[in-house]
Amino acid sequence: MDDSTTPNQVGRGLAKTTGALAGIKVIDLTRVLGGPYCTMILSDHGADVIKIEPPQGDEVRDWGPPFHDDDASYFIGVNRNKRSIALDLGKPEGKAVLLRLLRGADVLIENFKPGSMEKWGLGYHEVLCGQFPGLIHCRISGFGGDGPLGGLPGYDAILQAMTGLMSVNGDANTGPMRLGTAMVDMGTGLYAAIGILMALHERGRSGQGQYLDMALYDCGMALLHPQAANYFLNGKRPTGTGNPHPNLVPYDKYPTRTCEIFIASGNNGQFRKLCELIGRPDMADKPRFANNGERNVNRVALTLALAAAFADQDGYELALRLIRAGVPAGPVLPVDQATAAPHTAHREMVTEMDWYKGIATPIKFSRTKGGTSRPPPRFNQHGSEVLAQHGYNDTEVEALRQAGVLPDQRRK
Repeated sequence: MDDSTTPNQVGRGLAKTTGALAGIKVIDLTRVLGGPYCTMILSDHGADVIKIEPPQGDEVRDWGPPFHDDDASYFIGVNRNKRSIALDLGKPEGKAVLLRLLRGADVLIENFKPGSMEKWGLGYHEVLCGQFPGLIHCRISGFGGDGPLGGLPGYDAILQAMTGLMSVNGDANTGPMRLGTAMVDMGTGLYAAIGILMALHERGRSGQGQYLDMALYDCGMALLHPQAANYFLNGKRPTGTGNPHPNLVPYDKYPTRTCEIFIASGNNGQFRKLCELIGRPDMADKPRFANNGERNVNRVALTLALAAAFADQDGYELALRLIRAGVPAGPVLPVDQATAAPHTAHREMVTEMDWYKGIATPIKFSRTKGGTSRPPPRFNQHGSEVLAQHGYNDTEVEALRQAGVLPDQRRK
């Protein structure tokens, strides 16, 4: 099947234009999550992302079940719209192929251990910036290349622990808890995409590329808001508060007859409206609930009163009635219900093409609409195609294959 975008393709969340980044060529040496998430953002909007995998492949192809054709959902979820070529950079011929692929490239992104590219004779300052002065080289690492922890490997959960994010999740009963989403990895991917786009914009003025040093440690720190801001101002160590807000009441999760709902009432007007809509207008007139300060002092009593008022309500209907009336509220939905919600479909936030189904791009342009243009690639699916595009003939491609530089099967 031709996996390029055509007007006859059927699916949801598909690319409707060549995209805002059409003409940008990205050589992607990353694996696992942060880097691939970054390059998927770029590829969603038209960048030509050539994903170069080592002979053993991106290890998250194995991070399942579930699987599709031996590729795990973990890989499938962050690698659409890319072309895959396998390359052994440990061989001189592999290095030569990479250097040829870098001709005309705008971006090189990698997440090898700091010093690896330099060891292979591919360091940015030593080699690449001289040969490719317009190249933007983005390195993603755990801690950067120097400093007390420089060069050490980075893992999302460990960085959540070390940057304080884990300490502000959970509550007094649970203690620090890992965020269910790999926020440091994905946050680093987001920051890296922003940095690459900044560098491309600056290159339009200077004509020069540059090196981006992206560390999971730095990006985890950058996500500490408002906890770090509070600490810098009051000197008090932030802790996990769970669902309740430390300053606003009611701002918590409550059970109903059909589901749990979350109420986020931020002012007295919203609280009064809430009380009216649940048939308890008298609660807003009680002195102990009259304003946020009093509600904070008496939060236990208010929580019990609200829980009793919500107990027989249809949470889905109640939450919709509240938010339409100006009271922030929503049902607490599991993933299957959230992805199947009518508004999710309206926003085209689930994308489908052929066998592939995933969360679509949240970036909605008026003219250069991005989206899915090809499903995630199989290992080395586009090896011959990419090499031919860069001037290799059939004999040269076969020689690389025979030398083990271009493996067709993953090395186990």
